[in-house]
Amino acid sequence: MHRPPSDEAVDGIGDLARAVHRGRVEWVDTDAAGHHHNTAVVRFVEAAEATLMREYGVDGYFGSAPRVRYEVDFASPLWFGQEVTTTVLVERIGRSSLTFRFEVWGEEFDQRPRRLSASGRYVTVHVPRGARESAPWPTEWVAALGGDALSRGSVGG
Repeated sequence: MHRPPSDEAVDGIGDLARAVHRGRVEWVDTDAAGHHHNTAVVRFVEAAEATLMREYGVDGYFGSAPRVRYEVDFASPLWFGQEVTTTVLVERIGRSSLTFRFEVWGEEFDQRPRRLSASGRYVTVHVPRGARESAPWPTEWVAALGGDALSRGSVGG
């Protein structure tokens, strides 16, 4: 199975897919208080999710995997110009759902140390294009994301 190297990866999950995306807080990501707006975290996480799907060869995922749950714990602000490292990993593969876990870190900046900015989980559901109800994930996507662990009991059904 393919696993991109990462010293930034979230700990605790065995054989499932993970990816790291690095970016920067842009002016559009900030609010009147001068730090990141909460919605910027979603943008960083979705960029990491896109990196994950590209790196694992899951073509056609976007447009067929709406979010049905999203939870975030905000820990510290991010500032305009600050570098950001976001790690996303697949925590659980269900029949028609995927549960992801993420961390967003603000790198050392303006004499501030590296700090966790946000962490959380979200769930997507497979709704094939043109369909109105969920359906099982394509077998090749499950295999690409580490779903062979399903047979070993590492993730849920």
